[in-house]
Amino acid sequence: MTRRLISTGSAFEREVGYSRAVVQGDWCFMAGVTGYDYATMTLAEGIEAQAEACFATVARVLDEAGFAMGDIVRVTHYVTDRALVDRLVPVLGRHLGDVRPAASMVIAGLMQPEMLYEVEVTAFRGG
Repeated sequence: MTRRLISTGSAFEREVGYSRAVVQGDWCFMAGVTGYDYATMTLAEGIEAQAEACFATVARVLDEAGFAMGDIVRVTHYVTDRALVDRLVPVLGRHLGDVRPAASMVIAGLMQPEMLYEVEVTAFRGG
């Protein structure tokens, strides 16, 4: 079974030593995605904009890996403050409402204080 590594070119990936996604057979395991534009390394402001940026990256990486948003089977959401969840929910509904993957949400500190949201995604294609 071939293992394929996907990168966004993010400095984080090089510095920390990880891949944005690993494709193994019919599975795609995506590392945590934050609201950065990885080409410019600028971070969107506000949790809604950060989440939108996250899902834009998720969609691009899945496409490059040969998957679609509808192939997502599991997500883990990381939010820095419970008070932000109500603002995040509509964004999640827009991107995952029809997919309805298994999901968890954790309130946690992230790598940089300006990061408000991070999402990990697992996708499966096949029978």
